[in-house]
Amino acid sequence: MTNVTDFHVEVARIQKAIETHLGMGGNVIYDFANEDNKVKLNLITVNPRHNQSFLLHTLLGIDKLDALQKMLEYVQGSYHKESSYTLQWRVNGDEELHTSYFRARDMYEALDKLYYNRDLNNIIVYSLVLNPIT
Repeated sequence: MTNVTDFHVEVARIQKAIETHLGMGGNVIYDFANEDNKVKLNLITVNPRHNQSFLLHTLLGIDKLDALQKMLEYVQGSYHKESSYTLQWRVNGDEELHTSYFRARDMYEALDKLYYNRDLNNIIVYSLVLNPIT
């Protein structure tokens, strides 16, 4: 059995590995919730340029460590196999047009990641483009 210190050290190690792999530094939020006797992890990124947060991925684990380990496996593998999308958007009442990039299975999932935890009427999307495979 792992003691409390080892648990926190392992959590920190996995989180650092996720952030390093994504090149995000401290701009990642780990949002944990209980769902159907499992742990749901929403990995959220924060763009420091325009201070907006976006959903990167959601998954379920048996516990917090399992969810983090699955997220690390996702960002190291499946994440880069998903399609890349470019979205141009702006916040209602703001004149600046923003460009954001998402990895998703399809365009609907890319939009879901943009609109995650937001009022749909607060963001105007001007374009959504599937990027060519490189």
